[in-house]
Amino acid sequence: MTGRRAAFVALALAGALIMPPAPAPPTLGQPTLGRMVEQARAEHQISYRYVVLGYVTDAQNLARPGVRVELRREKTGFSYLGETDSDGFYVIVARLGDESAGESLHLRAEGQAMTLTARFDPADHATERGTRVDFTARRPVESPTAFAGTLKRYLGQ
Repeated sequence: MTGRRAAFVALALAGALIMPPAPAPPTLGQPTLGRMVEQARAEHQISYRYVVLGYVTDAQNLARPGVRVELRREKTGFSYLGETDSDGFYVIVARLGDESAGESLHLRAEGQAMTLTARFDPADHATERGTRVDFTARRPVESPTAFAGTLKRYLGQ
């Protein structure tokens, strides 16, 4: 039994775990706890996310830490923000479902910008979806083929 689970069981057996009263049944149109839990699980599934990652460097190819990077969905105007770390690396995870394949995304950092297309197979729910974009001193460069390897290194796998 894991430490967290063991602590939970110990509290429950000791009677120290106090459960709040059951909420009133939802009225028509209100989300139930079950629906909210399912929605929360969906947010972490591959089919609901699109990852944009890369590096921001200066004219000498040196890392630019602390640079704000913004990804904006053209369809909704919703923005996702990221910031480069000490290596100039950033990761932005956007909520894009299967229906968003082919959607235009606007990416910008340090006065440079580009429009991307969310390219992925909506039927593939096993492969991470995303792209790599590096902001160099000259211009942003998209390298979709470098995405999987960069994500794997970032995750330490």
